[in-house]
Amino acid sequence: MKRFISPAALLILIFLSFIEPSAISLPESDAASAPPWSKPEWFDSEAPTVSLRVLDSSPKQTLSWIWNAPLNFAITGRLAGTLTWKTPEKDFTLAKTTGETTLDINGNDMSFKRALGERPFASLSGVLFPMSGEYELSLTGSGDVTFRADGGRWGWLGADQRGRDVASLFVRGVRVSLIVGLSATLIATLLGTSLGLLSGYAGGVLDSLIMRTVDVLLSIPTLPILMVMAGILGKSLLTLVLILSLFSWMGTARMVRAVAMSLRDAPWVENLRALGAKRIYIVFRHLLPEAMPLLLANIALGVPGVILAEAGLSFLGLSDPRLPSWGRMLHEAHTYGAFTKGAWWMILPPGLGIAAVCLIFMDIGRRLEEMSDPRLKS
Repeated sequence: MKRFISPAALLILIFLSFIEPSAISLPESDAASAPPWSKPEWFDSEAPTVSLRVLDSSPKQTLSWIWNAPLNFAITGRLAGTLTWKTPEKDFTLAKTTGETTLDINGNDMSFKRALGERPFASLSGVLFPMSGEYELSLTGSGDVTFRADGGRWGWLGADQRGRDVASLFVRGVRVSLIVGLSATLIATLLGTSLGLLSGYAGGVLDSLIMRTVDVLLSIPTLPILMVMAGILGKSLLTLVLILSLFSWMGTARMVRAVAMSLRDAPWVENLRALGAKRIYIVFRHLLPEAMPLLLANIALGVPGVILAEAGLSFLGLSDPRLPSWGRMLHEAHTYGAFTKGAWWMILPPGLGIAAVCLIFMDIGRRLEEMSDPRLKS
């Protein structure tokens, strides 16, 4: 049963990477849909963010309120008539127009406070939500008006400093991490396999040249080079994939070269040469299949390293700011003070997501490695 946990978890992640947040009742990740720094809805007893909408076909909406006053409220939409707010203590006329007018009212608007007969620096949230009880928003006339009370809680995983839904950002981050991890690893595997087969089978000067290049690249500190190249070439997703793949193929090349060198002088390979088989046929028809089990394990084990490298570059601000990757989420959490504010809901989801994906691929890679070499099971 345990052997199916990692593949099943990987299938779930792939499913999440293909769906849009709206398909699982989440707002768009680039839309400010909540008050900044909102906690998850299930966290504590703070007031949630609620919305009431009244229009011609539904002119009255009721709300059962059991929390303290919300942080703020906003009224948006169009109105041709009167908008009334009824509390257990008093009724308020929020807006009254003779013709159709566009409403965009904020609870901190001083002129709106004066219109309700309150002091300019008074808190209207406490006035409109004085106690627990039944509240009613009613429309007389025509229009389409939304009344939103901004509480301190929002969604499954809260909201970030811009009011974006963290759960939506997390789901979108799955896609970016898998695209970068799989694409860069496949490109690096293709490059490393080609050069490893060429070096191991041809030998001689070409082998020495390729291996010395591998030694040089392995001796260079990778992170500073990645930072410099990302700064020079740009922050697009394609550029990030190419940069990571260019510095991830050396281990694959060495492994494939060892396989090719161990087989190039085998009797059956000599027999193929004697029969007139071409080099390219021997390499891709016989040597490559021999290395394929190790390559599959190498791909699975290489994805976590690429994902961690992408997360590190994103955390340093060297990724595309338009892509909500998990590393970018941690970068913004650090930049805007989520650590000092105690906004753990901005830190734990991307951090645990990176750790989970890496552990899933490492477990799959270990099992593929055991399949290619049964001696590892002991």
